Amino acid sequence: MIDIHSHILPGIDDGARNMDESLAMAQRAVQEGIHTIIATPHHKNSMFDNPAAIILEKTQALNRRLEEEKIPLKVLPGQEPAIFGELLKDYELGEVLTLNQTQYVFIELPSGHVPRYTDQLLYELQLKGLVPVIVHPERNQEIIERPELLYNLVKKGSLAQLTASSISGVFGKNISKFCFQLIEANLVHFIASDAHNVRKRTFKMAQAFDMIDSRYGVDMVYLFQENAELLIEGLNVYKEIPQRVKQKKFLGLF
Repeated sequence: MIDIHSHILPGIDDGARNMDESLAMAQRAVQEGIHTIIATPHHKNSMFDNPAAIILEKTQALNRRLEEEKIPLKVLPGQEPAIFGELLKDYELGEVLTLNQTQYVFIELPSGHVPRYTDQLLYELQLKGLVPVIVHPERNQEIIERPELLYNLVKKGSLAQLTASSISGVFGKNISKFCFQLIEANLVHFIASDAHNVRKRTFKMAQAFDMIDSRYGVDMVYLFQENAELLIEGLNVYKEIPQRVKQKKFLGLF
């Protein structure tokens, strides 16, 4: 299994505080069945500033330590930049890092709203050949209240990633329910952990996929898992859920 969203790098954001915690997270990831993980530290979110060069250096150091400890996990470089007006400029300066240096780039929206310039910025990123991936939209209050905002962004070429813990109920039943509504509306392309530690914010990938399997069947699980594989290779991902998986209308979007 591939996890495309984690905070496993030590001492760089609100994830692993040191190398020991990074190694503990790595061991837990392997126990979950994860063999490859993208490290995606926060960037420009008003608390953390992690430009590409720092992430690449820390990723190499963690991989060396994993080899020394004989932990069978490969860590790839990535970043979780918060949306901000100069994001495209910083990308051109080499400070914004894509996922495994492919065309896919994470975009983190504020938790309470969708900035008015979001549509234009994501359009401009796509003009540069990038594919925006909106992380954890299920936890954005304005998207919860107006899911057509996510629909419009996806319709225009962006992708979306749900958090495994959201699906499994860590953030509450309402968030879990909303995750399944987004899946049924064909607005989800990836499931990832967004793991920060091995305590309260851990991986939950296996549990999330078990829940998806029980609701929609193994085809849906394979879709999300294959999309993660395609992403790290820089290939086009699947944007449509399997035809035999029933799509439900919800919230007046369709």
